[in-house]
Amino acid sequence: MSQISLELCLLASIVFTLLLYQQDSYDLVSLLHHELTRRVRSPPSDQNAQTITDSDLIGVGLLPGPEDIAYDARSQLIYTGCDDGWIKQVTTNESVSDSVVSNWVNTGGRPMGLALGRNSDVFVADAYKGLLKVGGSGKMDQLTNKAEGLKFKCTDGIAVAKNGTIFFTDASFKYGLKDYLVDILEGEPHGRFMSYNPSNRKTQVLVNHLYFANGVAVSPQQDFVIFCETAKRRCRKYSLEGKRKGKVDKFIDNLPGMPDNIKYDGKGHFWIAIAKPVTVRWNLALRFPLLGKILVVFWKYFQETQVEMDGGFVVVDLNGERVAYYHDFGLSLVSSGRKIQSYVYCGSYYYPYIVRLNVTRFVRHSSTSRKKN
Repeated sequence: MSQISLELCLLASIVFTLLLYQQDSYDLVSLLHHELTRRVRSPPSDQNAQTITDSDLIGVGLLPGPEDIAYDARSQLIYTGCDDGWIKQVTTNESVSDSVVSNWVNTGGRPMGLALGRNSDVFVADAYKGLLKVGGSGKMDQLTNKAEGLKFKCTDGIAVAKNGTIFFTDASFKYGLKDYLVDILEGEPHGRFMSYNPSNRKTQVLVNHLYFANGVAVSPQQDFVIFCETAKRRCRKYSLEGKRKGKVDKFIDNLPGMPDNIKYDGKGHFWIAIAKPVTVRWNLALRFPLLGKILVVFWKYFQETQVEMDGGFVVVDLNGERVAYYHDFGLSLVSSGRKIQSYVYCGSYYYPYIVRLNVTRFVRHSSTSRKKN
């Protein structure tokens, strides 16, 4: 192709983008760039970033977008919500070739966060349907889909306390799941952190004005809840007891990328899934609203999944102090990580499988090798 042809193609692309831009009503602001473009804090020097050298893929082609992972230790079953609306059960076996994937319940929406409750109940944060309860028999009930007169637009993270209280997030009351990038780049706090009391069926907004509220986890002592703010690259702490009861404090901030779900591993650590790293392109989009809007327009009309160069997990203790940072190209777009014995089972909003990592075999390498079932 000649130089003139290339220049004409480039010019046509710019004109086309500007035409779409003029037709789009999104109004992006640069409200957050001063916070989101800060230098990323490095992991502790004695826990350097490690890459994944060995991993297994479970349910390839049978699990479209297994966003979150819940685990029933009694039945040894994984529950995960997929893009086709199905909550699926996955058996856990030493050999991934023996794992069985089966459809359990279809919500008719998009199940995102999952959490186990009492009596084999599974609670679901469905992006379109709101907060759901699925009994062991598969009977599904909608618990709530609005708070303070505002309907949920993107119900996302969820965790259940030992007393039965359900803590969950609505990522945005303005934009739905398909427009999540618009919500983040707009730079306005549309997210909410809430609780649902099954005894009186009351939904309570605990924290307003959050920047894409996401994953939720309850502390082992049941004295606080952690929730993630994806757009601000941080997790915050909501106290349930003591002098700070009902107050919000810093837990961890300036994460190396966009946090999604957060899971407690039963051994004093929270695993925070980092779906997307900090990139120059992302920083420019946040700093300059025009570039951000062009990025949104391209994403909206072409819906191309952008595979990032990195992803993984930041592991922190109960005080929010970094313990380790596991990351690799093979973990880009990871959305959750559930530690079961020696393995971490990784969900993803995009990929059609669950990645299983043996955390005892992390060593330094530059690439990821995988074995499919």
